[in-house]
Amino acid sequence: MGELETPDEETIEDEPSTDETDETEVDDVAGPAEDELHGVPVRDSFGQQVLFPSIDAYFDLLGELRDYGFNQIIDLCGADYLHHDRKDLPASVTPERFEVVVNLLSQARRERIRIRVQVADGGEVPSLFDLFPGTEAMEREAFDMFGVTFSDHPDMSRILMPETWKGFPLRKDFDVGRIPVQFKDAPGQS
Repeated sequence: MGELETPDEETIEDEPSTDETDETEVDDVAGPAEDELHGVPVRDSFGQQVLFPSIDAYFDLLGELRDYGFNQIIDLCGADYLHHDRKDLPASVTPERFEVVVNLLSQARRERIRIRVQVADGGEVPSLFDLFPGTEAMEREAFDMFGVTFSDHPDMSRILMPETWKGFPLRKDFDVGRIPVQFKDAPGQS
């Protein structure tokens, strides 16, 4: 796989490409031999490129992709792989408990690209706020639900849970707990 090229006004088609996909295409579980794009491992997942940068390469890679026309972040979220066998990663990527997933869109190129960065428990990821200001709430949600922190974030505080909440509710090891349901005029109510 080669380097991405900057979008050219003359090469933008009016209609989406009708190229047929190869039915023997493999998904990211049984991916082909490891390729690189922008110096990071890349895989194809159902026709979409998935890049696996290290935490150190994450911010610079997103800056490069923005310069190549991927100027909109569709989603940024966390994932917890506490009890999951990680066969979907390239051989050179060390699996960690958490993952931050970023989905980018280039409207000019009519392409999407996904970034998956591995984060250790207690690890910190550079904030994308300076590159993509719209990520402010998404990064706060990943912090609030998983405990993944983002360095240089303007307001790394809870966004969904109360400030007094203990723990991170979407972690696989978070105790579910019980909240009693109370019905009006139910037997036993005083």
